[in-house]
Amino acid sequence: MHIIHANLARGFRGGERQTVLLIQALANKAEISSQTLVCRPDSPLRAELATTHGLRFVSARHQLAGHWQAERTTLIHAHDAKAVHWAWLHHRLFGTPYLITRRVDTPVKDKLSNRVFYREAHRCVALSRIIAENIQPLSPHPVARIPSAFTPLVSDPDIARAFRARYPGRFLVGHAGALVDRHKGQRVLIDAARRLQHSQPDMLFVFFGQGEDEVKLKQESAKLDNVIWAGFKSDIGNYLPALDIFAFPSRNEGLGSVLLDAMRAEVPVVASQTGGIPDIVHHEETGLLFPPGDGKTLADHLIKLRDTTLRQSLVKKATQGLDMYTPEAMANAYMALYSPLSSSHTA
Repeated sequence: MHIIHANLARGFRGGERQTVLLIQALANKAEISSQTLVCRPDSPLRAELATTHGLRFVSARHQLAGHWQAERTTLIHAHDAKAVHWAWLHHRLFGTPYLITRRVDTPVKDKLSNRVFYREAHRCVALSRIIAENIQPLSPHPVARIPSAFTPLVSDPDIARAFRARYPGRFLVGHAGALVDRHKGQRVLIDAARRLQHSQPDMLFVFFGQGEDEVKLKQESAKLDNVIWAGFKSDIGNYLPALDIFAFPSRNEGLGSVLLDAMRAEVPVVASQTGGIPDIVHHEETGLLFPPGDGKTLADHLIKLRDTTLRQSLVKKATQGLDMYTPEAMANAYMALYSPLSSSHTA
């Protein structure tokens, strides 16, 4: 079986991380003879996957490019919105079946092209329940639910210890994500920091990441002495164990795979009750949830999480369910969808 993966994103965010994890896990499958990744020539995916055996790259800056460089194949897996266009066109050119993974919880725009793209896909996959509900009306087939995987890296404990040592005696509340408030909701966490700066003087809010709102967010928090901006860390998994709490105040979210990384690092999580987050954060079981945009409830939950027994209980239950979020589990779920397609199509 030969798979073409298409991801035409410019940057490297959660969806691209999941593309990497899936391709790497599939490379270990005996049923997969080879893989191709169609991506931009400047895509960060190339460096991430440079040493993956059995993988070749095809350059495509847009949906019309790369079709004759990508050999005929068993099926195409589209990993982002532009890749859906690419996969549909390749299907029209060569008759190759394609699969769509939808990663965001915003509704698909109601236009003819999107209706055609989803209707002609052989299968559609959603990361979470809410995404599946959004796209099911567009697909004639049952939408499969396959969640994201955690990043299976072994963290360096020295990095976490060194980071904590910079802030002795502080209770660290961390957040990691693109600094884009309309999506990740950093202003909600800044609001919570403002509410708690006097009543919880040892609580320090640590923001990891970069993005279009970085300058504005730093300006808005400049007078808060309990907020620090730690910048983007490509190895964020090394820093998560340094935290006492991981806060994730997204305004919309397909699933929130970084929450899985925090759980794996045995850090209790508090997150907004939006999108696919409740699929993995069960209130008062594997974490705490609060209404999106509600800085007061978030602040109340952070005070509540100062209780060591509660944090330990949440961590214990969260880590018990992580087996279903391994890259291997994700790859197996996709293989179950790939296999019927391969039997009905000759590469």
